[in-house]
Amino acid sequence: MKIVFLETDTLGTDVDFSAFNSLGEVVLYNRSEPALNPERVHDADILVVNKIPIGKDLLQDAKNIKFIAASATGTNNIDFEYTNTRGIKVANARNYSTDSVVQHTFALLFYLYEKLHFYDTFVKSGEYSKYPLFSCFVPYFNELSGKTFGIIGLGKIGTAVARIAAAFGCRVIYYSTSGNNNNPEFTRCEYDTLLKESDIISIHCPLNKNTFKLIDKRAISLMKKDAILLNLARGPVIDEDALATALIEEKIGAAGLDVLCSEPASADNPLLKIQDSTRLIITPHMAWGTIEARKRCLDEVYKNIEAFLNGTDRNIVTS
Repeated sequence: MKIVFLETDTLGTDVDFSAFNSLGEVVLYNRSEPALNPERVHDADILVVNKIPIGKDLLQDAKNIKFIAASATGTNNIDFEYTNTRGIKVANARNYSTDSVVQHTFALLFYLYEKLHFYDTFVKSGEYSKYPLFSCFVPYFNELSGKTFGIIGLGKIGTAVARIAAAFGCRVIYYSTSGNNNNPEFTRCEYDTLLKESDIISIHCPLNKNTFKLIDKRAISLMKKDAILLNLARGPVIDEDALATALIEEKIGAAGLDVLCSEPASADNPLLKIQDSTRLIITPHMAWGTIEARKRCLDEVYKNIEAFLNGTDRNIVTS
């Protein structure tokens, strides 16, 4: 079996791919090259990908492809109508990034909630040395305890976030974007109710037709004026133009984003105009990427390929 990795850099340069040599002939390409990718995969049996589009354009001349292992949970980059027609099995990597994403969720939250950028600058600029008191309380900040923490998408990551928020003393409510999630630990509510009542809104839902631009101008208009919005899901869940306008016009308190509609960020992204780090923090889609999580992801890919070679379905996705 020939196993071709098309974008190893998406897993970092510090992870070890040598274990895959026990499964077959392994070819590693560090980055996707759209013009070269069809030739790179033309004689592959197994393909490992992360974000590049997978469909007829790439695979039509790759007659040997039998299995695609996604080094990610999301598979919206894969044309399942085409792969299903070809009988190509697809498996994704699951449950490797939960701890990493949950950790980063609260890193973004506390950076904004406790105005840490301001206070760090206040000290390092020398202003604190001139201050007449030992403590500075302006701008004011609040405790999480007693606040309403709204979660959009109560899957594995959303549930872990909910439990930590509850441990801080928050009232946790959630909205199920699929309508199928019923978790008795927390209070399920309608979408508009969550928007109106939440002090913090944390997004952890998949991207699909129901969640595309779910946070739009109308949704933002229902949020509290001091609400903090966090997106650890996918960029297009938020209408970036509407969010940029809301932040500039101070219609909500702040936003913490790890994902954008276009990644890397496009130069004309309206959010890049907002340089006030007390109102907006953007990180480069790295919430999932602790060393431990990336190693677990690669291990999941290995186990998925191993299962396929042994005639067993593991983490198979069909749509």
